[in-house]
This record gives sequence, C-alpha cells and structure tokens, in this order.
Amino acid sequence: MPAMPPHPSAAEDTPYAGLSPELVLDALDAAGLRGDGRLIQLNSYENRVFQVFLEDGRVVVAKFYRPGRWSDAQILEEHAFAAELAEHEVPLAAPWPLAADARSLHAARLAGLGPTLASFATDAGSYRFAVAERKAGRAPEVEDPAVLEWIGRFIGRIHAVGAAGRFTHRLTLSPASHGHEPRDWLLAHDIVPPDALPAWRAMAEAALERVDAAFARAAPLRTLRLHGDCHLGNILWSAAGPHFVDLDDALTGAAVQDLWMLLSGPRAERTRQLGAVLDGYEQFMDFDRRELALIEPLRTLRILHHSAWIARRWKDPAFPIAFPWFESPAYWTEQATRLRDQLEAMEEDPLAA
Repeated sequence: MPAMPPHPSAAEDTPYAGLSPELVLDALDAAGLRGDGRLIQLNSYENRVFQVFLEDGRVVVAKFYRPGRWSDAQILEEHAFAAELAEHEVPLAAPWPLAADARSLHAARLAGLGPTLASFATDAGSYRFAVAERKAGRAPEVEDPAVLEWIGRFIGRIHAVGAAGRFTHRLTLSPASHGHEPRDWLLAHDIVPPDALPAWRAMAEAALERVDAAFARAAPLRTLRLHGDCHLGNILWSAAGPHFVDLDDALTGAAVQDLWMLLSGPRAERTRQLGAVLDGYEQFMDFDRRELALIEPLRTLRILHHSAWIARRWKDPAFPIAFPWFESPAYWTEQATRLRDQLEAMEEDPLAA
C-alpha cells in the first residue's frame, strides 16, 4: 500500500499564493486552450479549480493540483480510470489530452507529465494541472427512491469497470491508512488542545479498536477501484441523470465505501435509502451484504481522517477561513463526543437490505 502523503513543507503551506487568474489563462493558452478572459474560481479546498470560457465557445474546468498531495503516477492513474469509465459510457468529465501549442507565447513554460497532465513553470515554481469539459448539474433529489435507484445503477456501473482492473499507485482504504495514521499524526504534532486531549485520545483509541475488530470479522474483503468520496455533494444531476465531476479521491477499497455516504437520517430512513440504492446497484454489480457491518466503522475512519486533513492544511489561508472553529477546545470535545457515539453505533446491528 502506498504511504499516506506527508505533511507539507513550509514551502507548500501556501502553494497557491502565486496562482493568479492571469497565470491560469496563460497555462491554458500554452496548451492551445485560449480563454476569452472570463474565469470563475469554483469551490474546492484541496486543489484550485477554475471554470474558463474559451474563445471558441467551449467552457472547460481546469484543476491545479495541490503540491505534495499526489504523485504524477497517482494522478495519471486516476485519469486513466476516468478514461476507462468514459470508454464504457459512464458519464463523467474525463481529463483531456494536453500538449504544448507552438503558436502560444507561453508554450516553452509548459511541460507534459503524461497524456493528460501538464506542468506550467512560473518564477515561484511549477503548477501541475489538468483540463476537462465542464459538466453542469444540480443536487440530486434523494427523497425520491427512483433517484436513489438511478444513483445506485450509476455506482454499480463504475464498480463493474473498477473491478476489472487494479490501481498500482493510488491509496488503499484501511483502518491503518484512514484511522491509525491520522490519529497518530494528530498526537505526534500536538494538534489537540491539552484540556481536550485525554477524552479525545481515549475515544479515538476505543473507536479504533472497534473498527479493527469489524474489519477483521469482515475479512476477506473484496476490494476494487472506487470513487472514494461518494457523498451527495460530489454527485451532480442533469436531465441525463447523475455524474461525477472528477475522481480526485479515487482509491482501492470495499464497495460499501461508495454507498454509505448516500444514507442519512433515522435508521428506518437509512434502511429505505439503502434498499433503493442496492436495487439499482445490483443491476450491474453483486454486493456482499457482509460489508454492511462496515458502514459505522467507515464513518468513524472518516471522522478521524477529516480532522487530520484540516490540520495538515491549516497554514493554507483558505482553511482557517473555512474552518474557524478548528483550533478551539470545543471542536475537539465535540469530536470526542462523536467518537463516543460511534462506539455505540458500532455495537448496533448493521442495516439490513
């Protein structure tokens, strides 16, 4: 399993300080994608993402990758998976081929890192970026069981393709990678305030013991290539149905990782939602019901991983603005309470469908 990305160096704490709108347009121009001057920055904490209007009337989305997060090989493996899905007519925005355009005044500053990944040189360093077609959409109306069933079919199609190959460079989701490592990193870097530390550490330790036991009981797990961060905020809906914008968090894991974040509300409501999702999913892909016992353990891993993610990015100016409560003892007391609640949830019987 590849190692988790390290904490960024001081030089990477503010990686986008020099990424001006002019630079974004110059980078695209170097690849022959000439903007008409209109550019909109889209909501993204991890990377910087822009909607750019081109002179030829097309509208594209350019993603500038955070330095130090993924290797070139990991990004290109994500792009290859997207292309594979597109070949199977799964709707998503697959990255376009990129190459320097000799007609551009900025062509010498662009270096190809692979078919769909390029690097644009600046005085402050280089920015890696990819470009894809803009795909518009709205939030899905998940109160409708037919919509959930359609999303289930969509994810089932992705998993049918994902099961046909393997990732070599992307991460593998496990209690170690998404639970123990984040917990250990937060403790090693003294992130948790002293007055909240004892309760948080005790709850994290107890919760991880339950997570480890749940994964051990579910073994051996079938793993496959996944979207990896399949919550409703990452699904866009159009007249043609659901689609993802990209696969930035793609990884290897159990199929249930791409299903559990679609469920919310009281237990009876989550059971109903799960039934609708699986009705669609199993039209394209078999589902191992044993994985339902991992829903609450996976939720626990997400809680721990999310706290460490914010901490690792804290010196990026966007993060204190977005998460102003993160450094307060109240946040960590709340996290300890959430982990205690997860201890109780992991004792309950799994959802049935």
